[in-house]
Amino acid sequence: MKFKNVLIIFLVIYLQQNIHAQEKTILELKDLFDIEYISEPQISPDGSQIVFVRNFKDIMTDRDYSNLWISNINGTRIRQLTHGNQRDYAPRWSNDGKMLAFLSNQDDQKVKLYLFYLDTREIVTLTNSSFPPSAVAWSPDNSQLAFTQFVPQTKKSLLTIPSKPEGAEWNAPPIYIDEMNYRADGPGYQKPGKTQLFTLGINGGTPRQRTFTANNHGSPIWAKDGQSLFFSANLHEKHEFEPKNSEIYTLNLNSGEIKALTTRFGPDSDFALSPDGKKIAFIGNDDTFQGYQVTNLYVMNVDGTEIKNLTSTLDRDAENPQWEANGKGIYFQYDEFGDTKVGHVALTGKIRTVFEGLGGLDIGRPYNAGTFTVSTNNRFAFTQGGSEHPADLAIWNGGEIKRLTNVNEDLFSYRKIGKTEEISWESSFDKKRMQGWIVTPPNFDPTKKYPLILEIHGGPFAMYGPSFTYEIQAYAAAGYVVLYCNPRGSTGYGQEFGNSIHHDYPNHDYDDLMSGVDAVISKGYIDTNNLFVTGGSGGGVLTAWIIGKTNRFKAAVVAKPVINWYSFVLNADIPAFFTKYWFDKMPWEDVENYHRRSPISLVGNVKTPTMLLTGEQDFRTPISESEQYYTALKLQGVESAMVRIPNASHGLVNRPSMLLSKTSAILSWFNYYKDKK
Repeated sequence: MKFKNVLIIFLVIYLQQNIHAQEKTILELKDLFDIEYISEPQISPDGSQIVFVRNFKDIMTDRDYSNLWISNINGTRIRQLTHGNQRDYAPRWSNDGKMLAFLSNQDDQKVKLYLFYLDTREIVTLTNSSFPPSAVAWSPDNSQLAFTQFVPQTKKSLLTIPSKPEGAEWNAPPIYIDEMNYRADGPGYQKPGKTQLFTLGINGGTPRQRTFTANNHGSPIWAKDGQSLFFSANLHEKHEFEPKNSEIYTLNLNSGEIKALTTRFGPDSDFALSPDGKKIAFIGNDDTFQGYQVTNLYVMNVDGTEIKNLTSTLDRDAENPQWEANGKGIYFQYDEFGDTKVGHVALTGKIRTVFEGLGGLDIGRPYNAGTFTVSTNNRFAFTQGGSEHPADLAIWNGGEIKRLTNVNEDLFSYRKIGKTEEISWESSFDKKRMQGWIVTPPNFDPTKKYPLILEIHGGPFAMYGPSFTYEIQAYAAAGYVVLYCNPRGSTGYGQEFGNSIHHDYPNHDYDDLMSGVDAVISKGYIDTNNLFVTGGSGGGVLTAWIIGKTNRFKAAVVAKPVINWYSFVLNADIPAFFTKYWFDKMPWEDVENYHRRSPISLVGNVKTPTMLLTGEQDFRTPISESEQYYTALKLQGVESAMVRIPNASHGLVNRPSMLLSKTSAILSWFNYYKDKK
């Protein structure tokens, strides 16, 4: 009897210890380096296998890496194809399903084009050029590949600089610039040259340059007979001043002749060839210089005749067209109400939704991004995201959606994450219905009071959704309730809603956001003495605008903002776009309007402790915008600080630690002011 009692006591202690050992803890900031996700799912032509990219990070090198994996369509035999801390990406099946072309820096950190033979698992290096290839496409007979590649040019200069004496140590020579677009966010100051089209046989050799224009060329696809390429580009004389006026062209590989297939004013791109090679599906719109315009899906003959708009009744942006195997319709994806869906449009114009739930490709903030591919027997592979996990691989085969991977199972087995709940409300301005999401901390207790962070998306023409993202979950793990939403101007709700901020941003989106904060407060679990606000890019604009309109927030972090529209449009990397689409006139022609819409106009009202945060190599919203706002706040005696992220461009994702630093800085600022009297 005593032995039984001792045994029972032992079992109870063991079970308690085991349960305690398995108890989940909250997400930590360094867990960023353990988060993985799936991207670029490429289903084989016969629908039997899927090759995909598995993305991961390394905490010691502070780098993003990716390898290629393969899975049977039913989720069996998931195997790794490439190995190592490298970047393998852009896999593309040959038409016979026997080979894969892909890009990688696996040999010497220089991106090259590779060929993978599925039967022998042999990898062959095809290129070794100074500049990386991209946008690879297979010829119909699988004997050649077409791709784009940067070709440098010798820059002509009007400067006559005396040469230095032999042995003298002078500064580097001056750089002569005479183009409007001389730098780009991410790449930085641009080298003279353009992206051209090339072809290369799969047996290797020297890639053959096929285009020689003074313009950049977009992704190519082959004609059915293999004698020509289709591509998109803006080859117009005024391409610098009309940056969205691209066309679809055909290039005759024998003669080198280039012919435009589309001629209307507006963007035409993102195209696909029909199975019989007789038609092209493409994306575009008639450009009216509005801030937001819905993109439609069109179809035309391969000679450019009989252009027809198939999605004029959808009022959503069509993207990623892929033909149905019988040639009677086209699959595409579109965003709606925070979700990304796959649709189908028949050549007759009839539209239906096929399935939903694409997403999970943005790890930082909850932009709902996803993608899909379809086989010749109408099987689909796609990235499936959600509020509980980043992108995993999933399939749809006419029945229920099946998730094939769970790449973060190890992390989430011992980490708790915040719960995401959808919320909607009416704007106080005009009663427009707004959609948003509340993320509550792990171990949330609705009877208690929590600080609130309002997090605002950029764009401003973009869409948040119910997505797992590191930043939002990090705020929740720190004990904050987070509200993020889609105020007017967001995409996924139609052209009228998206374009309601045309030449009027920021303005009444402020009312949308404040009404959302009030809706969350009405739930009863928010500490109204501890309200915080932050956002990046367009969200940085609105954050600065908000603290110029109200003092209700305890502290703010204005990330990579526009503060002064006059200085911004003349310093950003794409000035012709911003001046033409976001304003009616040039800044010197309409100084009052530019100033009225600038957060700097309200800086005299600001009392909120404010941190500015921007990457030092941000050429989209240059750091000078943050610097002038920081100086204005300091001159007023407002509690303020500025955080500069070295080597970071606009996305703050050049290296994983940049995202970690951004999130940590925001939490540090808010934690300092939380509960502070």
